[in-house]
Amino acid sequence: MFKEFKEFAIKGNAMDLAVGIVIGAAFTAIVNSLVKDIMMPLVGALLGSVDFVNRFVVMREGLPAGPYATLEAATNAGAVTLNYGAFVNAVVTFVIVAFALFLIVKAMNRLRREPPPEPNTKECPFCTTEIACAATRCPACTSEVG
Repeated sequence: MFKEFKEFAIKGNAMDLAVGIVIGAAFTAIVNSLVKDIMMPLVGALLGSVDFVNRFVVMREGLPAGPYATLEAATNAGAVTLNYGAFVNAVVTFVIVAFALFLIVKAMNRLRREPPPEPNTKECPFCTTEIACAATRCPACTSEVG
């Protein structure tokens, strides 16, 4: 059993997966910071100084009763809140991650693209019929082709 596990762990696919997970975790931290620290403040500024982190609706008051200036204050009071600002942040984060992954996959596919196969037909210079590359005569017009 140990031998089988060793073979599995050493295979390229398992190592690629491990590296992908580690890079994904680091990439997630970068994207979260991009959204939280750069994108959402810009969006908030465009919408009139809106801080999306503290956008919520109180579903049930806590003790002491609201209004609550921040989500943290509402949470500390035990209020039940609907945190739509956090949801907007999560959607923006998802869109950025999805777009970045799209660009990465597109670049990888471009690098991995195989050259087009050699054509196995050519055009007869006399009648423009498609003929095999190895043909010495055109089957349509019987002309000799080189």
